[in-house]
Amino acid sequence: MPTEPVKMGPALSGEHAEAPSIAALRKQAEGCQRCDLYKNATQLVFGEGPAKARIVLVGEQPGDREDLAGRPFVGPAGRILDECLHEAGIDRSSCYLTNAVKHFKFEQRGKRRLHSRPNAGEIERCSWWLGAELETLHPKVVVALGATALSSLLGRRAGVMKNRGDLIATPAGYPVLVTIHPSYLLRIRNKEDAAAERGRFVKDLAKIAAHAD
Repeated sequence: MPTEPVKMGPALSGEHAEAPSIAALRKQAEGCQRCDLYKNATQLVFGEGPAKARIVLVGEQPGDREDLAGRPFVGPAGRILDECLHEAGIDRSSCYLTNAVKHFKFEQRGKRRLHSRPNAGEIERCSWWLGAELETLHPKVVVALGATALSSLLGRRAGVMKNRGDLIATPAGYPVLVTIHPSYLLRIRNKEDAAAERGRFVKDLAKIAAHAD
C-alpha cells in the first residue's frame, strides 16, 4: 500500500501549462525559454508514449544521445531501463517516458559533452511541463527515477536512498514509486555489485504492475 503523502514538489504543487492533449502540449513546449538551458541544447526533448498510458516514468534530463535524437531514454541508460522493465514484466511501449528537465545540461570537455546535474531553479521552471504532462495523462502510477525526478515530484523531504522502493501517495490520486535512475547501474564497476543493484532495480519496477491495472 502507498505510504502517506509528503509535501509535494513543484510538478505536483505548482502552476503548470494547460493543453487539451499531449500532442498540443509538446507543440507548446517546443519554443520553451523558461530557463537558460535551451541556449546550448540541440533541442527540447519532450516525453513520449501512449496518450492513455497508465505508467509514467520520470527521469532527470536528456543525455547526449537524447539531445541529438530528440527522444527520451534512447542512450545507454535507456537500454538498461528497457531490459529491466522487460525483466519486471512491463512493456516499455505501454509506458510514457519523460524527464523532469527537458533540455540537456552539460559541460563541454574537448569534443565531449559531459552531463551536468540540473539545479533547483531549472527543475522548478521545467516542472511547468512535467506537471502538465501528468495532469493530461492521468496515470495510475508514476515512477521517480533518481533524485532530480524525485525532487520535482515530491520535493526535498523525500530521498532516493531513504524512500527507495516506497510507493508514496499524492493528492493527484496516484502513487509515486521511488527508485534509482538506470544510469546509476552503468557507474558500478564491480560485477557482483552491479548484478545485485540491477536485481534490486527490477524488484522496484515490478511493484508498478499492481497499481497499473
